[in-house]
Amino acid sequence: MDKYIFDKNNGLWYELIGDYYFPCLTAPTEKEQPVGVWGQRHKQYLKEHRPARYNALLLSGKLDGYLVDIDQQAQEMMNLIVQQMAQAQGITEALKSTDQMAWVGKMNNIQACARELVDKEIIYA
Repeated sequence: MDKYIFDKNNGLWYELIGDYYFPCLTAPTEKEQPVGVWGQRHKQYLKEHRPARYNALLLSGKLDGYLVDIDQQAQEMMNLIVQQMAQAQGITEALKSTDQMAWVGKMNNIQACARELVDKEIIYA
């Protein structure tokens, strides 16, 4: 028996393993892109709560690109929300130079609120 055979009907190669022929399948490769913290959190969410979507993205070779896009969207949203909330609450560089602890406390509060919004709207949606 041949180790590899080609099926003209479906265009697949098959490999002999033991007594059976199994299709030689590989997932398409995609360009390696760094995924940030938001993308990693969304990836974990997909693995745990949306396994069918995660597997579809992984097998199609689009997972990294999708996660990089989610990461960029989340980071832009986070930056915009923090900037808008700081402006609305009157948190300025003047406050930072006069009362640093008050500025840090207010900015931490704003970032926590912004993180919750990003989680709700993008990461866990």
